[in-house]
Amino acid sequence: MNNTFSPQRFGLLFKKTLLERPIQMFGFTGLLLALILITYAITKTISGFTMAQNLTFLWGLIGGSYFMASFVFSHFTSNAIGSSYLTLPASHLEKWLCGILIAAVLYPTVFMLFYRLMDASFVSIYHNSLDPAAPFYKEQYRSVGTLSFNGFFAWKVYPMFLFAVSAMLTGSLYFNKAGLIKVSLVICGLLISLYLLNHLFAKIVFGGVIEDAWPFHYVMIPVGKAEGSILLPEKISDFAFNMVSYVFPAILFITSFIRLREKEF
Repeated sequence: MNNTFSPQRFGLLFKKTLLERPIQMFGFTGLLLALILITYAITKTISGFTMAQNLTFLWGLIGGSYFMASFVFSHFTSNAIGSSYLTLPASHLEKWLCGILIAAVLYPTVFMLFYRLMDASFVSIYHNSLDPAAPFYKEQYRSVGTLSFNGFFAWKVYPMFLFAVSAMLTGSLYFNKAGLIKVSLVICGLLISLYLLNHLFAKIVFGGVIEDAWPFHYVMIPVGKAEGSILLPEKISDFAFNMVSYVFPAILFITSFIRLREKEF
């Protein structure tokens, strides 16, 4: 038998991981999907389709995967459960892949299938409620459509999803107790520190009053009674975006693998 990866052994480990905590895995997912449905319906009524689609997609994909990642390696909240998990007849690679599969593949797939069905249903109901004889029927019909998973907004959400999952998987292995809260505080502290440092450097470079300064993106400065923006050069901006969005999450994923391996020795 391969001591590093065995498809049969991995399948048994994956099944055990899902079934040993059904309330956390299935119950949480069902509750979250129900909340997304309610939030979509309420937000659509108050603020329209665009806000409802963007809000529920952002919250459901990032927030749900973030919470799910916190459950995956929660075995180490107690010594007994942690020891039992470490002695399972499976390699650390299989255990790591199991966590990645649940938090970064399985849940997002379930969520996006549910989201597409929900979104298409609400849009269809709206289209069917329109009067074809109305003077602005075509404009009203075209004004509402399903959210594209390959659109501009979706591609802004995917990097945040990768960062949230990778950070939570890594943090849950370093913080055995209250990992969800501690990792959230670390992320908030990191974002606030980056923002303040960027604001400080902008003041040093440009001097005077800085209206706003977003890391790796732009600096807003007053120009008379108006505001002007200074953007990073496109190549530098793209490089920074790719580093933060993809390279940094990849490093965190690898770090979680290394940390899990350390716990096994």
